[in-house]
Amino acid sequence: MSVVADPSGSWRPAFVDMITSMGDVQVELYWDHAPITCKNFAELCRRGYYNSTIFHRIISDFMIQGGDPTGTGRGGASIYGKYFPDEIHPQLKHSGAGILAMANAGKDTNGSQFYIITAPTQWLDGKHTIFGRIRSGMNVVKRISNVETDSSDRPVDDVRIISTHVTE
Repeated sequence: MSVVADPSGSWRPAFVDMITSMGDVQVELYWDHAPITCKNFAELCRRGYYNSTIFHRIISDFMIQGGDPTGTGRGGASIYGKYFPDEIHPQLKHSGAGILAMANAGKDTNGSQFYIITAPTQWLDGKHTIFGRIRSGMNVVKRISNVETDSSDRPVDDVRIISTHVTE
């Protein structure tokens, strides 16, 4: 694997390595189904935008959510500005653990926040852009999903994204 140094118009890195405080996860990006979203995520990763951020919302047997530099669940912006449109693809479903999708506050409000599901969540189909899946490290995602949380689904002890690395 080679590290991508400078994105061009044809830049489509296949994977993102996410180093977390609980282990490493590799994400495969779905460029053919969600190119705008993949570009946003890959570029934010390349810039180090997610480095030292936390998974601010964790719900066991459902999902882990991160990507907010404020750590509140209310922050973050895309490379396109505050928000960008949904890319809902009918072939992509929240059918099982490991699906990577954009968190949002409603239609066309994608920014920087994302989530990884740990169980089927079909009720989210058509509401959130799916743009990848966990290629390796699902055991790490499952461990993160089982950390102790408070009544607001916030981890009692921070779980951090230490760094991200875009690879071919």
